[in-house]
Amino acid sequence: MTANNVLHAPLIIDVAGTELNAADRRRLAHPLVGGVIHFARNWQDRAQMSALNAEIKALRPDILICVDHEGGRVQRFRSDGFTRLPSMRVLGELWLSEPLRAAQVAVACGHVLAGELRACGVDFSFTPVLDLDYGESSVIGDRSFHRDPRVVALLARSLAHGLLQAGMANCGKHFPGHGFVKADSHVAIPIDRRSLKAILADDARPYDWLNGTLGAVMPAHVIYPKVDARPAGFSSKWLQQILRAKLGFDGAVFSDDLSMEAARHIEGELLSYTEAALAALEAGCDLALLCNQSVGESTVLDEVLDGFAAARRSGRWQPDAASEARRRSLLPRAPALDWGALMQSPAYRRAAAMLPRP
Repeated sequence: MTANNVLHAPLIIDVAGTELNAADRRRLAHPLVGGVIHFARNWQDRAQMSALNAEIKALRPDILICVDHEGGRVQRFRSDGFTRLPSMRVLGELWLSEPLRAAQVAVACGHVLAGELRACGVDFSFTPVLDLDYGESSVIGDRSFHRDPRVVALLARSLAHGLLQAGMANCGKHFPGHGFVKADSHVAIPIDRRSLKAILADDARPYDWLNGTLGAVMPAHVIYPKVDARPAGFSSKWLQQILRAKLGFDGAVFSDDLSMEAARHIEGELLSYTEAALAALEAGCDLALLCNQSVGESTVLDEVLDGFAAARRSGRWQPDAASEARRRSLLPRAPALDWGALMQSPAYRRAAAMLPRP
């Protein structure tokens, strides 16, 4: 099966280093792989990143090259000309004194973020964070715009507009909200005991208001026991009944990183990576994200690829053409400016001049 006739490429994986090795190339050529996510270990400088992404696209022109690049403490590329972007809390604080200026700066942040990434061959960033800042969550913290969902929605819409100006889609996260709980889902299973009514009235409101803006959504690795015993990313109630049916969202849904051990604990059972990815898709995710499994001697990615192939043969999992269309909708539709042209672009220069100093 070739990349051109695959019906659904649901797996987002990573690569080991700053250039592709034989295992990376073999996995990226697999028709079940729809994307790759980069980390700081994949970055050396702009020339290296551009060459790495060009090689990936030569293998699979349709692959979605992703990164977590939000600004503040979650920014993978920070050197060789990349702008140090402010945390989203800085924009929320600016809103308190100059709301229209804050919206303008949010557009500029999105434009600079997307323009610089695309100039190095990256298609997509998992941003913006839509979680509310309750002042309790260390893992969210200053990644959040504000406590008020109205401010979050308006600044996120502005950031998404800036991303779009540079030809990049967006991903709201972490549905329906990660800000209320203290635990870090990388190492524990956060539990939010509020009612569905309370969550929909507050944390989930930005997803309702941004329905026509968001290209993708990433659910939280959080359990909301008054709604479902499963974490949101494994819950058909959250993803299909609430996000899709009630809120009307029709974009792509990514699982959060299934490599977090806490993420794979479902109703008291620790799932394998394959079972976790299958469970996420069965619940309503279009794409399953597996991070940091290409490093060293790990065989996890090969096991998942083999597991999905077996699941397809047995009828446990079948490719979904609608999910594949949603994945492809996130790919840029216009060529990117190279770095030199970007630096001379009047729109980019205006945006960069508008950003607050770190």
